[in-house]
Amino acid sequence: MLFKKYRQFCLPGILFTLMLISFTISRNKPSLLKADPNNGGLFLPDGFEAVTVADSLSGRARHLAVNTNGDIYVKLRFPDDTSGNAALRDTNNDGKADIIKRFGLYEDKGSYGTSMRIHNGYLYFSSETNVYREKLNPATLVLDGPPELILHDENGQHEHDAKPIAFDNTGHMYVAFGAPSNACQIANRVPGSLGIKGCPLLTEYGGIWRFDENRAGQTQKDGKRYATGLRSVVAMDWNQQENCLYVVAHGRDDLRLQFPNKYAPWQSAVLPAEEFLKIKEGTDAGWPYYYYDPFLKKRLLNPEYGGDGKKEGNGARFAKPIFAFPAHWAPNDLFFYTGNQFPARYKNGAFIAFHGSTDRSPYPQAGFFICFVPFKNGRPVGSWEIFADGFSGRDTIASVSDAVYRPMGIAMGADGSLYVSETEKGRIWRILYRGDKTKFGQLQLVKMELRKKLPSFRTPDITRDNLMKGMLNGGAKIYNTYCVNCHQQNGKGDDNMYPPLSGSEWVTGGKYMEKEQAITVLLKGLEGPIKVKDLSYNSVMPSHSFLSDGDIAQVLTYVRNNFGNNSSLVTTDEVKAVRNSLGLDKR
Repeated sequence: MLFKKYRQFCLPGILFTLMLISFTISRNKPSLLKADPNNGGLFLPDGFEAVTVADSLSGRARHLAVNTNGDIYVKLRFPDDTSGNAALRDTNNDGKADIIKRFGLYEDKGSYGTSMRIHNGYLYFSSETNVYREKLNPATLVLDGPPELILHDENGQHEHDAKPIAFDNTGHMYVAFGAPSNACQIANRVPGSLGIKGCPLLTEYGGIWRFDENRAGQTQKDGKRYATGLRSVVAMDWNQQENCLYVVAHGRDDLRLQFPNKYAPWQSAVLPAEEFLKIKEGTDAGWPYYYYDPFLKKRLLNPEYGGDGKKEGNGARFAKPIFAFPAHWAPNDLFFYTGNQFPARYKNGAFIAFHGSTDRSPYPQAGFFICFVPFKNGRPVGSWEIFADGFSGRDTIASVSDAVYRPMGIAMGADGSLYVSETEKGRIWRILYRGDKTKFGQLQLVKMELRKKLPSFRTPDITRDNLMKGMLNGGAKIYNTYCVNCHQQNGKGDDNMYPPLSGSEWVTGGKYMEKEQAITVLLKGLEGPIKVKDLSYNSVMPSHSFLSDGDIAQVLTYVRNNFGNNSSLVTTDEVKAVRNSLGLDKR
């Protein structure tokens, strides 16, 4: 009798579990999927194919995670008033998401928040200032109600304010705190401003802190500073084979803009490196005092601290990258592959999503691809490889908005497939291997290696690749000297941190008060968050009061009559009047 009651009680649960397992296996079986005819626009090594899982996702996409049952969770680039995330499910096993639901009722959804990770049955995700989690149930795509707040950053939103997260195997969560400065200057991003000795920002910024992964309501003081000297980290992952943390750190910007007498445009385009670093407790990567030169293969003093592109100072004391990537490629995700679907050479190697550069002008922008770094016995071997390319849709990118897609997030499915998200259209790809794993070798990589000769990968020639050579004068020259790195050659910004000037309510309009606003921003600078054309941006526009009244009039007139704008000119007298009203020194 007791057994009969027990059987009646358990049988529905057992049947449900078996159905769920069957459903999960079928949804994760690569042989059931039909790849896109052109791999969704991607170039991949021989034997690999791709399926477009979702296209034109509302809110676009930043990072993502894939549950064991195949459900996909996405951090949205543009949250709405009710949600900052999306959940995707494929119910008919064709590899395409046919259920898409918005979720995530939380404050500070932001536009720059990052990270989406599944760990120990929980979905962890972050905004610009908070880390949250929700308990996952494979039977339920999304949960109702607010998520649990794990970590709150009391310092609020600022430049480089991402919250990437990683987990070790002993209950710890690692979170990077970006620094609200380019190089800890007295006046951030003001040309010629020197750095502060004994940089005070390092107390709360520019490093990685370790927390309890299960404790709710933590603030930074509840954690332990694990590593320092890291200006901006978005790509971060725990290497399971080595049981160690790794990051790919963003290098500093604006060498030419900050110190034009020390750095030429070409140097600013190719310096400094994006650094692939092994992080141990106590690691110091040298920011804000040093940057890494990928050509000299050593750390050099930043110009804010007396550097000139040659002085080494005490740079050798700081952590050296295990790999130095070209400048400004924007490493925005890192994933160590632990699956078995791909050929053996990919096991335990590192995939890196490069979002693509914004500030290599007047040279072509670069990056926009998924990189692979082979590892053997805990060390990288050989060179970096192009694993997936074709995102940008063209060989030469002058302005970042010319890129059709920009890869952002990487995740792995239970079957070993690799998922990639991008920010411009909200597309997600699933990459599978369909070839013979025993025969995969260098021959299958040849065509990908040849792609390194394209403008978006090679080191630019100082003369031949200068896109602006002999073309600039007047307001255009001033714009391409001081404005182009952020707002781009086409005036459309980077659709991430730097807003567009094209059609911007901040720069157009014929009334004096509208011109006064644009003049004031140029003279005083502006710090976000702000809204432009109904989209949020959070960065720093430095003061350009060092320019003469005539130069400001010329560049504003250029901006107001280019990029699709058609507004009246700005005169030197109008700039002079605003400068006087602000109490600034005459120029």
